[in-house]
Amino acid sequence: MSEVTTEGKLLPIVGYGNAVLRKKAVNITKDYPGLPEIIQNMFATMYSSEGVGLAAPQVNLSIRLFIVDGKSFADEDPQLNNFRRVFINPQIVEESGEKWTFNEGCLSIPGIREDVLRKPDVTLKYFDENFKEHTESFNGIAARIIQHEYDHLEGVLFIDHLSAFKRRLLKGRLDDITKGKVDVRYRMKFAGR
Repeated sequence: MSEVTTEGKLLPIVGYGNAVLRKKAVNITKDYPGLPEIIQNMFATMYSSEGVGLAAPQVNLSIRLFIVDGKSFADEDPQLNNFRRVFINPQIVEESGEKWTFNEGCLSIPGIREDVLRKPDVTLKYFDENFKEHTESFNGIAARIIQHEYDHLEGVLFIDHLSAFKRRLLKGRLDDITKGKVDVRYRMKFAGR
């Protein structure tokens, strides 16, 4: 894995309400145009916005690619200190275990954090940035980060895992995000403007 860098072009993060966040992303090949730069720019964007994961649809690219860096959770789980990865064309092979609750947020849905139930173990088949194929199992917070980002490739957002009642309570705040009525420290692209 290449060293951690914050160099790269900062991309605007697509906000809730944009259609790209609801599309199922498509697989890519190793000769996808500008792939190394896209990955570098996604890492720069993720770090500058203080995220732990970023999926390509969040930067307006409907391709099956996401990146993660769980280092900010290393205090809770030391194995995350070196959990920096690129996942291309990932497929979940299996999710297992008893669902557990964890408070999630999303760069595309700023200012909203909610408890989400997910299974604690996930096995994933994917390609890394060099298009080397892997099948690997993850658990705990690492699995959680992967499941959240994987959902983005399926057109699913973390709020979709909430009860209908909870989503109704959030409707006004979600509508504000669509209109760009949020205060964030990173560039965003909103559906309503």
